[in-house]
Amino acid sequence: MFSVTYAQLNGWLTAFLWPFVRILALIATAPVLGNRSLPVRVKVGLGAFITIIVAPTLGAMPQVTVFSSDGVWIIANQFLIGIAMGLTMQIVFQAISATGDFVGLGMGLGFATFFDSQAASSSQVLSSYMNTIAMLVFLVIDGHLQMISALLATFQSVPISANVLGAPGWRTLANFGGTVFSAGLLLALPVVAALLITNLALGILNRAAPQIGVFQIGFPLTMLIGMLLLQLMIPNMIPFFMRLFDIGIDQMGRVAAGLR
Repeated sequence: MFSVTYAQLNGWLTAFLWPFVRILALIATAPVLGNRSLPVRVKVGLGAFITIIVAPTLGAMPQVTVFSSDGVWIIANQFLIGIAMGLTMQIVFQAISATGDFVGLGMGLGFATFFDSQAASSSQVLSSYMNTIAMLVFLVIDGHLQMISALLATFQSVPISANVLGAPGWRTLANFGGTVFSAGLLLALPVVAALLITNLALGILNRAAPQIGVFQIGFPLTMLIGMLLLQLMIPNMIPFFMRLFDIGIDQMGRVAAGLR
């Protein structure tokens, strides 16, 4: 008669549950995979599928009962590791969204917002437009697979038994947040500079010939110039996006190294 002991059941459960929590935390917070339009069942199923493949390669787990205090603490650590990895790539996408915000404000489209299902809040039209292009590029270069591969590599650098609460990797993640402003502004700088020159020219024109009615032609003119420049920049934006994604993947490794 087939029988299973409590030790065997606990071993099977820990071998699946602890990696599953880390992988699912990444899927829930990472760009593209964590999109709110993706059903929760699909996310859980994807996490379980990856865990079933990866779990046999992780070796022996800590001899701890799953629902003991030590077991719950390990689950919390796995959750934090997955969250850290997902937020690292999320920062890259937020930098690209910030580009749309900067350009939209310069074009006078700061008021043009709609509900973004991914962020669960209102966002500018150009911000969502840039984010959509970034997602397409991310999928084309298999960025989602590279992101999962980077997470799986953390099982070697950050073992299941690691205590990551006081690790310096969180400082690395916080410092990487500055990329949102620096990279976003760098990407939007050509359009912002051109729109600034346009506004200065309109201001001079308004002083020289007030009867022209600069306020009537200023808004459509800045919008037209902004859209034309943005359209011309898109072919050059894609390599910049790819570079940002590579930086994000590398940063995931640095954050993981700091969580040891």
